Amino acid sequence: MRRLAIAILLCTLSAAAQRGPLQPAPQQPTTATNNSSQPTVLVVPAGRTVPLEITQPVFAKSAAVGEAIFAETVFPVTVNGRMAIPAGTYVQGQIDSLSRPGIFSPHAQFQIHFTRLVFANGYTFDFSAIQNLTSVQAPGPNPAVPDASPATDVIPAVANVYVAVTLRNDVLLDNGTQFDMILQEPVQLISASVAAAVRVSKPPLIGHFETASTCRAIPATQGTPDTVIPGTPGTSGTPDIVIPGANGAPGIPCPGPPVVTESTKTQKQAFSVSAPVQLDGQQLAAGDYEATWKGPGPRVSVKIAEKKKTVATVQARLVLLNRKSPSVALGTQPNPDGSLSLQSLRFKGQSFALYFDPAGTGETL
Repeated sequence: MRRLAIAILLCTLSAAAQRGPLQPAPQQPTTATNNSSQPTVLVVPAGRTVPLEITQPVFAKSAAVGEAIFAETVFPVTVNGRMAIPAGTYVQGQIDSLSRPGIFSPHAQFQIHFTRLVFANGYTFDFSAIQNLTSVQAPGPNPAVPDASPATDVIPAVANVYVAVTLRNDVLLDNGTQFDMILQEPVQLISASVAAAVRVSKPPLIGHFETASTCRAIPATQGTPDTVIPGTPGTSGTPDIVIPGANGAPGIPCPGPPVVTESTKTQKQAFSVSAPVQLDGQQLAAGDYEATWKGPGPRVSVKIAEKKKTVATVQARLVLLNRKSPSVALGTQPNPDGSLSLQSLRFKGQSFALYFDPAGTGETL
């Protein structure tokens, strides 16, 4: 038996020697997430508009700068055939400026910036996390670009709401009031989270809001007839005595509801070019110019005039800024031939800018 055990041991050692040294067991693949991997994103371009409706009214007496705005999307936003922001997505914002109606100006105007989107599945997008992707850095010192700097003053998402309303209205923005949110920066959404939200989103019902106005019309009241006290007949009689009746009070109707409309105000802003620049295929020589357009945007037709003569008419995005520009500033981009193209204009003392870059129209990626 002992000889048999020794023989088996020798056979085992011989087989191991023929196979070579023992190799470590192969590593099993891990499921840990690679830190360098990023989720797939869906980019909604700058310039896209998102239709909203108010879900919480803004009252005339309490409306103030800093008040929160709550709304929801009423129509989906798509990118290349894919739904990016479904209808029924909640939106939160804040009033930045407010002009109230007056005796000679029966309208109110709001400037609103938006802070977050809340999708139906709980996915939340915070606008403050957006990096400014529309900024254009001037290529080194350039006499045509005074105060050139990255556009860190562009508000990611805004609304400029012009409302026909009177002093008698007790609400300035009623339940269900519709207007557009304008995306001034590209919005990068996580594709998987959006797809999950699309499956559970429900568009709001049409006309499901009741007015928040507390106004009740006062009906007219009927007057009372004259009271006649007959006199005494005869030669020495007395005439009839007439006591006038009371006049009825006219009715007081409620004012019409606030209606979002479009301002037709004309803007004129001066700027100077100290070196030639290209604008929509046309060259602006060094000189003094004036830009003119109508309405609050976001898309406007801009006339560029030199000495009151129109030299160019171009389409532009009117972009709202979070501060007033300290001076006129031209944003440019170099062309392959070494010339410069004008991409943006900022005006001294104004909290808006014009963007001429066609890639920022929001119509294509």
